[in-house]
Amino acid sequence: MDDQLQRLLEAEARAQAVIDAAGVERQRIIDDALEAVRTAEARFDARRAELRAPYLNEAHGRADQAVAEISRKYGERQRSLRELAARHETEAVNAAFALLLDPSV
Repeated sequence: MDDQLQRLLEAEARAQAVIDAAGVERQRIIDDALEAVRTAEARFDARRAELRAPYLNEAHGRADQAVAEISRKYGERQRSLRELAARHETEAVNAAFALLLDPSV
């Protein structure tokens, strides 16, 4: 009976050693995974500007196009308003002369 008890105690000790070794291995795997994540994050942070550059360039290009289009439309509107103002000025001057020359009108 002592022999069986001794074997059980030895088996329990071996089982505890296996559990302890598994715990150490588990912690090593977790530490390795965390280090891999930190490394990947560092690489990503280092490349962030490089990854964003094409999108920023595209956005700047679209913004430049929008500004050019708005400037063109503004220029056209400004010319149209100047032509309209000149025409109204001519009409106003002609009406004023007509009134001065013939007050009965």
